[in-house]
Amino acid sequence: MFSRDGATVRAVLVLLPPSETKRGGGDGPPLRLDRLAHPELNPLRAELVDELVKLAAEPAAARAALGLSAQQDAEVARNAELWTAPTVPALHRYTGVLYDALDVGSLRGAAAVRARRRLVVGSALFGLLTADDPVPAYRLSAGSALPGRGTLAATWRPALEPVLAAVAARELVVDLRSGSYAALARVPGAVTVTVRTAEGAIVSHFNKAHKGRLARVLVTSRAEPTDAAGVAAVARRSTRRPARLNGANATFRHSCRNPVAGLDRCAPRCAG
Repeated sequence: MFSRDGATVRAVLVLLPPSETKRGGGDGPPLRLDRLAHPELNPLRAELVDELVKLAAEPAAARAALGLSAQQDAEVARNAELWTAPTVPALHRYTGVLYDALDVGSLRGAAAVRARRRLVVGSALFGLLTADDPVPAYRLSAGSALPGRGTLAATWRPALEPVLAAVAARELVVDLRSGSYAALARVPGAVTVTVRTAEGAIVSHFNKAHKGRLARVLVTSRAEPTDAAGVAAVARRSTRRPARLNGANATFRHSCRNPVAGLDRCAPRCAG
């Protein structure tokens, strides 16, 4: 929240999924959990980092746990160096279709500042990251099965859900996570997004690209929407396409091939 003209304004926070692929290298110091936001998550973060480092000493077991092939052993090697590898801000670590469409590196001035404030990433290794949190390259997806541990959803939910609930109490969260990452922890009252064609079919192939473009619109806008209809209005003004609003549901034409993104403001009992 912040103050504008004497009034308290609820800020927008866009919750992104991570990417399987990560940009390598970095010029920051090695990982220090005390430099990450949400320190209450650090005990679990440390456990998972230690488990991945230990697992990397057994490549066959690591491949099985992480769903990798022998041709991807470089990913296992990255995990072996989690405590010593260089870091970069989280927003610049992730790559892939969604992050290409977001294209945060092209933002300048006030738009870049808003992006750093409004973007966060849901991570299977770190739980929740702000744009500036320094992290190394790693490999761990929400569907990974670490030896001796239950699902990552069962692992993260008790620790992460209270953190996200506190965030959602202060800010309007637009949750762009995929299903497996949304399962790590629910966000009460979040605006969720489904990308559909004009005929109503769910878009799969272009889903990440459309969500990346929507994220860019939301983080570069000066507007501070307060609900799903406001989120749709920001996107509609940017794309200059017609929108249909019906209560808490909103649809709007978003890009090529007539895709439609549908946004729903979930009740707390069904958020996420």
